[in-house]
Amino acid sequence: MTAEIIAVGTELLLGDILNTDAQFLAQQLSRLGINVFYQTVVGDNEKRLTDTIKTALSRADIVITSGGLGPTHDDITKETLASAMGVGLKLHEPSLQKIEDYFKRTGRVMSKTNVKQAIMPEGCIVLENNNGTAPGGIIEKDGKVAIFLPGPPNEIVPMFNESVFPYLCQKSDSMLFSKTLRIIGIGESSVEEKLSELMKSSTNPTVAPYAKQSEVTLRITAKAKDENEAKKLIDPVEKKIRCELGDAVYGTDNDTIYSVVCDMLKQKNMRVSFAESCTGGLLAQSITSVSGASNVFSQSFVMYSNDAKHRLLGVSEETLEKYGAVSEDVAMQMAKGALDVSGADVTISVTGVAGPDSDENGNPVGLVYIGFADKENVSVKEFNFTGNREKIRMRACVSAYTMLREYLLNK
Repeated sequence: MTAEIIAVGTELLLGDILNTDAQFLAQQLSRLGINVFYQTVVGDNEKRLTDTIKTALSRADIVITSGGLGPTHDDITKETLASAMGVGLKLHEPSLQKIEDYFKRTGRVMSKTNVKQAIMPEGCIVLENNNGTAPGGIIEKDGKVAIFLPGPPNEIVPMFNESVFPYLCQKSDSMLFSKTLRIIGIGESSVEEKLSELMKSSTNPTVAPYAKQSEVTLRITAKAKDENEAKKLIDPVEKKIRCELGDAVYGTDNDTIYSVVCDMLKQKNMRVSFAESCTGGLLAQSITSVSGASNVFSQSFVMYSNDAKHRLLGVSEETLEKYGAVSEDVAMQMAKGALDVSGADVTISVTGVAGPDSDENGNPVGLVYIGFADKENVSVKEFNFTGNREKIRMRACVSAYTMLREYLLNK
């Protein structure tokens, strides 16, 4: 079974609004095992919209539109869709009553133009809108299905989940279920090389890599009649991947390196603190985005000037003068100083050149030193990152958490 998505609205063509509807619909149709081969964006023009709908109906079993269900004259999706399918229009009294009730409930005066939203294709399945005034609908004719949905995300998402998803479930004999493995410390090419045979030979489930900033994700997707059957297909493939990649697999699905490290610190009853220069508080921000961080996060020192490094953490003025702020020695003293001042079990320090220009000592953009200290040891690792300022800062942050995770795995 195939589907085609048509997003309607001149504002989408102009780039004034991001087309998140198509992304959402494509994701949900994928879950249902329904193939999407085409997506189209078309403006509020009757002829172009008619041509787009007819083309979609000629090559897809299901056509889903989003947007163009408002009360104004340029909201023409429903009318154009009905005409293209050879279906008449008729006032749907229950929808009109619901629209009138909506305006009464919100204390607003209903305009006469809103009646237009209650005029529906004859014989269609009406989809109630519990978050706005425009109902959606499903037209079934000549073996084709056309589904029209409102454009605002706070309306289309619940309408699809409440009404369209169950409807399409009845038409699909299987669904797609996915599990994402999150990998850090090795690149996409290395992952693909290690798993090339598995990826080539896997048909159900399939295994596909996706490179993200500072990590790689592997999506294992199984086609099955229900979630339990899909799990039976996914589990042995996941075990093979974990066996091949080992500790590089740090989490699954919605995990982040920050949430995983936070959980590991909780399990070991340890607290961490940070001493940050070029990352400017990014390490602290990342861990405090995780619920429960107060149990493991002590404090963070954000210091750009040499004076602050000396005054707050006791970094030697002689060291700063001799080696400069971006150096192994300074990173080491920052980590040790943060450990002494905070009383945490472990500390991470970061100092480097985020760009766009090299520093006063001629250190190149992307040179970063990450220091690490606990009660027994102090160490520093040098990195040379590429990218713009923001990417370098983010890569430094992720690398710091990766180092902390490796430490906790071995402790």
